[in-house]
Amino acid sequence: MTARSTRRSAAGRSRSAVAAATAVAASLLLLSACGDQTDAAIAKREAHKNRNTHAPLFKMLPKDVQEKAMLQVGSDITYKPVEFRRNGAVVGIDPDLAEAMSKELGIKLNFNNATFDTLMGGLKSKRYDIAMSAMTDTKERQQGIDSSTGNKIGEGVDFVDYLNVGVSLYTQKGKTQGIDSWEALCGKKLAVQRGTVSHDLAKDKSKKCGSSGEPAIEIEAFDNDSEAQTRLRTGGVDAVSSDYPVAAYAVKVSGNGKDFQMVGGEPLKAAPYGIAVPKGKERLRDALSAALENAIKNGSYAKVLKKWDVKDAAVEEVKLNAGS
Repeated sequence: MTARSTRRSAAGRSRSAVAAATAVAASLLLLSACGDQTDAAIAKREAHKNRNTHAPLFKMLPKDVQEKAMLQVGSDITYKPVEFRRNGAVVGIDPDLAEAMSKELGIKLNFNNATFDTLMGGLKSKRYDIAMSAMTDTKERQQGIDSSTGNKIGEGVDFVDYLNVGVSLYTQKGKTQGIDSWEALCGKKLAVQRGTVSHDLAKDKSKKCGSSGEPAIEIEAFDNDSEAQTRLRTGGVDAVSSDYPVAAYAVKVSGNGKDFQMVGGEPLKAAPYGIAVPKGKERLRDALSAALENAIKNGSYAKVLKKWDVKDAAVEEVKLNAGS
């Protein structure tokens, strides 16, 4: 009886061991199927998915960018048609150009939404690798100087210039309030997006109004251009100033073309849009410049500009820090 009990006990232990081993194996298979869900593992899988080592310019990129296979792009994704959301996807001139460049670089350019006036700070804090957001290339931004105060606030950025764009004015349709030029804005209410060239230009023009004995421009600055358009649409201001592509798009599509009209003649102060790259990142800057040059040569650049009706803003060659 003792022997039989021992045999049964041994058999039971054997069956238990087999069951335990089977459970462990099943668990391992389940973990394998699910994959490692740590941040590092997820980033590694994303990099593998996005990386194309055979892309023409992949080897130009810094090693850390090659490993990540992604650049985090700071952008104000409310600036139709330059960058905006459509059915949840980020679309527009900048995202399309970034896609064309990514094919040359063999990595992904991932757009992150932020208000325009926080983008330079985001570059400084390394939240973003670059900024691509209809950002005008200016000496102040190159040098890290706040255009409002003249104070040095950072090391500045290098710009890879990719479009040449001026600033335009528009009003409610049929209600121009006599605004046929910037000089006619003295004493009028003007909406702009905070921190933009339009904002700087409006402040400069307002000072000139005061110097000539006329009332200053009443400037209302908003976080994004959509808010400025809403203010004009409801009659809260007399006009809006925006970059030409944005103004032209708003006039064309808002209210099926019934809300706004362009005023003030030709776009003012044409200047380049640039991709902002932090100082000290020359290898990344040069790789982006080369990618844009390739996009121009292979025709994908022209296709993007034709798609968004901004062919007149095309640059013939890629320049660095060409803004004034």
